[in-house]
Amino acid sequence: MAGQSELDRWIEQLKKCEPLKEHEVKQLCQKALEVLVEESNVQRVDSPVTVCGDIHGQFYDVMELFQVGGDCPQTNYLFMGDFVDRGFYSVETFLLLLALKVRYPDRMTLIRGNHESRQITQVYGFYDECLRNLSAVIDNRIFCVHGGLSPAIQTLDQ
Repeated sequence: MAGQSELDRWIEQLKKCEPLKEHEVKQLCQKALEVLVEESNVQRVDSPVTVCGDIHGQFYDVMELFQVGGDCPQTNYLFMGDFVDRGFYSVETFLLLLALKVRYPDRMTLIRGNHESRQITQVYGFYDECLRNLSAVIDNRIFCVHGGLSPAIQTLDQ
């Protein structure tokens, strides 16, 4: 299983938009599953936090976000979904965010957008989804969700 030094190497490689080997991707996904399965659908996030919207596989835009906002873990990030589709680097973009989540689980929050739904990922070719959070709450005051929730949901615990 991946240790911190291996994660750091992967992060540096991904920051150069260089792909990981297949066995490394599998290791990263397994480690991410271990981290994400322990999280609730509503993530509690403390400020200060940099909130980032749809990135749609735009790798170089994400790198610009980190350049302007600061690298993780110095900066606390909340990415509000739509990590993939449309851009040329969906896999590299998502794997970078996933590696940062595994390496710095308390500093990187990833919640699911509509492009992480089964229907959309089937259409756009990013079908194999990982479990991701639905929403976040900053300082127990600000509720963040990508595009709304079902009207049937009445409480945060649902």
